[in-house]
Amino acid sequence: MTRWEILNKATVFIAEEMGIALKRSAFSPNIRERMDHSCALVNRDGEIVAQAEHIPVHLGSFRIGVRNVLNYLDKEGVELEQGDSVIFNDPYISGTHLNDVGLLSPIFRGRLIGYVVNKAHHVDVGGPLPGSLNPNASTLYEEGVIIPPLKFVKRGELNRDVLDLIEENFKVPHYSLGDLKAQVASNRLGIARVQELLEKYGAERVEEGWKRGIEHSDIITKKEIGRWTKGAFEAEDYLEWEDFLKIRVTVEVGEKVKADFHGTSQQIKGPLNAVLGVTYSSVTFAVRTLIGDVETNEGFYRNVEVSAPVGSLVNPKRPSAVGAGNVETSQRIADVVFLALSKVLPERVPAASSGTMMNVMMGGEVDGKLWSYYETVGGGNGGRPNGKGEDAVQVNMTNTMNTPIEVAERQFPLLFTSYKIREGSGGMGKYRGGDGIVRGFRVLHETKLSVIADRFKVGPWGLNGGERGKPARVTVSGEEMPSKFSITLRPGEEVVLETPGGGGYGKAETS
Repeated sequence: MTRWEILNKATVFIAEEMGIALKRSAFSPNIRERMDHSCALVNRDGEIVAQAEHIPVHLGSFRIGVRNVLNYLDKEGVELEQGDSVIFNDPYISGTHLNDVGLLSPIFRGRLIGYVVNKAHHVDVGGPLPGSLNPNASTLYEEGVIIPPLKFVKRGELNRDVLDLIEENFKVPHYSLGDLKAQVASNRLGIARVQELLEKYGAERVEEGWKRGIEHSDIITKKEIGRWTKGAFEAEDYLEWEDFLKIRVTVEVGEKVKADFHGTSQQIKGPLNAVLGVTYSSVTFAVRTLIGDVETNEGFYRNVEVSAPVGSLVNPKRPSAVGAGNVETSQRIADVVFLALSKVLPERVPAASSGTMMNVMMGGEVDGKLWSYYETVGGGNGGRPNGKGEDAVQVNMTNTMNTPIEVAERQFPLLFTSYKIREGSGGMGKYRGGDGIVRGFRVLHETKLSVIADRFKVGPWGLNGGERGKPARVTVSGEEMPSKFSITLRPGEEVVLETPGGGGYGKAETS
């Protein structure tokens, strides 16, 4: 192994170690248990050098978000010094949604070398509803507190003004402040590990190693795309709102992969709009999964381009609400890109997976204290060209764990009544889709519940003659609910969530 390869692998591991530190020191179950966070390293030009295998919808957005943050700081005349960290969550800058609070810290060795960055989904960032994902939001201002890039840490000291802002506006500040301090610790660890590389190899060799790593990924990505069928391939899929919303893509395969979303529905007065960072993340995720062993850095990203009309569902104008675009529209963008690429690589692309994160937001007051809970529930993977889809997994744009029932019941006024595989929910085919999940619970105190999900009306599509997976279903005390709603639950009421199975692949064999 050459020196640049050693440096490249070491840098990837630094990103992974940052994630481990963040998970272990976080306060909220959403980060400590579900691992809803992501970490990366960036060179001084704002290019992704290395990222951990964390949350797909976060990772691709780093490429857009980091550059937006650096441009914002430059425009505002803000200079970063050693020991500084910048906090941000504005989706139109960071590239996801308000719940994803980012932290960017510079790395110095006499001069600027690069940056470490992480994002973590905070369970509540203010706004009218617990969880801050509001199914009824029509603007960004109804989703939570907007934080432009600000110095959260100044020369190693926490900024009291920003701490006060969070403490006074987030519903569960003890979680958020604890998680933010974990994010600070994660970045400090990343900086320390890079400093160790700089001490051992010198700044010039480290930067050269990073450059060679990016070049290597670029070469491998180009070589793989060069084997793909050339041409333009179209597909469309839909999200559920007052009516169906269309996501249409033309994927052009040439020297690069270009995804054009002209023909997609216009932005809506609702939370399903997806900022460009989310759209880019979803496209690059689909492309990345179909490429072989390559480090995901700027060398890969520069080979994927996205064109999305301004004012559309996949590139809205500020201040459109975007909370659900990050979690639901991202899934459908990945689905539609996979559908287009199934015409390019039919031997690799599976049928549609569950297609929803099944977002559950809850909260209320117990003994004078506010609580807030957030969870996504997995589903079934689509049937594959060579085998059945996986049952009961987090799919596509999410890569989180679940919240163990024992943890949820200990920390929140909940009693779980079921948690099992939704047998028979995968679509029929030569290779069946994976089955979804049934997760049920009762609330022990009055609780505000919000759900943002999809695939309730039409199940995930099959491929090559495979059948659709079963649609999602949510009941509250036996009454069927729509895919997006908010309701107040009385003590003892039961909620049952049933997530979709994946689509089937190929025609089922008949006896």
